[in-house]
Amino acid sequence: MPDLTDHWRDGGFGLYVHWPFCQSKCPYCDFNSHVVAQIDQNRWAEAYVSEIRRVAGETPGRVMRSVFFGGGTPSLMEPFVVQAVLNAVRDAWPMANDVEITLEANPTSVEATRFAGYRDAGVNRVSMGVQALNDPDLKALGRLHSVADAMAAFEVARDVFDRVSFDLIYARQGQTVEAWRDELRQALDMAVDHLSLYQLTIEDGTAFGDRFAAGRLRGLPDEDRSADMWEVTQEVTAAAGFSSYEVSNHAKDGCESRHNLIYWQGGDYVGIGPGAHGRVTLDGVRFATEAPKAPLEWLRRVATLQSGEDLREPLTREDHVAEFLMMGLRLREGVRLDRLEALAGDSFDFNINALREIGMIETDDRRLWVTEAGRPVLNAVLRRLLGA
Repeated sequence: MPDLTDHWRDGGFGLYVHWPFCQSKCPYCDFNSHVVAQIDQNRWAEAYVSEIRRVAGETPGRVMRSVFFGGGTPSLMEPFVVQAVLNAVRDAWPMANDVEITLEANPTSVEATRFAGYRDAGVNRVSMGVQALNDPDLKALGRLHSVADAMAAFEVARDVFDRVSFDLIYARQGQTVEAWRDELRQALDMAVDHLSLYQLTIEDGTAFGDRFAAGRLRGLPDEDRSADMWEVTQEVTAAAGFSSYEVSNHAKDGCESRHNLIYWQGGDYVGIGPGAHGRVTLDGVRFATEAPKAPLEWLRRVATLQSGEDLREPLTREDHVAEFLMMGLRLREGVRLDRLEALAGDSFDFNINALREIGMIETDDRRLWVTEAGRPVLNAVLRRLLGA
């Protein structure tokens, strides 16, 4: 194994905090989220703080570049929980001068009332799960908000935070290319600095997955229409001054998601909360960490074992190389060749020449990246690179 003591520094260091609760389970969602009647938020605050102190003892002196509250629906957290977490983070690590602190939010009026409290706790960026800009599609996606709710919450967010992002899902049931073009233009008229635009995927174990398997999920676009929607997405966002800096993410210059860049650029990140994953380099070895998904089991482990992790294992060279490419090639800028060579040594043949000849990838003396022709078929490009 190569010595990875400093490899993570190019990506930076961040913290992911998973809040596992939602008001309802969306039919397309395969995230670790749960619907419960009551939540002891004091108990959750104590558990998060305990975990932060534990992992800080293993990573002293690292500069915290980003904190991300994800879920689930973190805007169901009371502001005092966010405050407790961020106070513990500030006590545990030095903070970057431009630290990004993001909280995912549902666009409802009830949750928007907490925005000022999150800002006062230290949150400086909010990411809103808008998902669609018409009410029938929101209902079909299982969302509890209306377009009017989303607009109102967005206005509050824009007044409270300097940085606001929101998500949309496209290639929805019955959606046409022109309808998506119109919706995307409407979204860009609203957007502050960042949009995440995801094609609807049907995942096993979700309500949509079950309906699809039973032949009851009709109206999904075929491959050609999905490809046309991809092209429209690139065209319309570029015309509005939003760079497609990552396969599904678009931002004005300097407004990229710093937290997600840690993942995509091979940095280290601590994951705390039920089901949270992490990647942490200790003594020159990169470890994968994972927590149990069940909320009560995670709380029990933290309280009795003083650790919410139930898995920590070193990544093999093969896994680390594959992960570095799978994450880094999502970025338009691609990956640095010197970092890839340091990881891979002479043990890998990446089929670079063959892929370059057919216009899927390109290289210079510093970087390897996927071309515009290769980005829509990134998974196939990765399979060829990795010999899968």
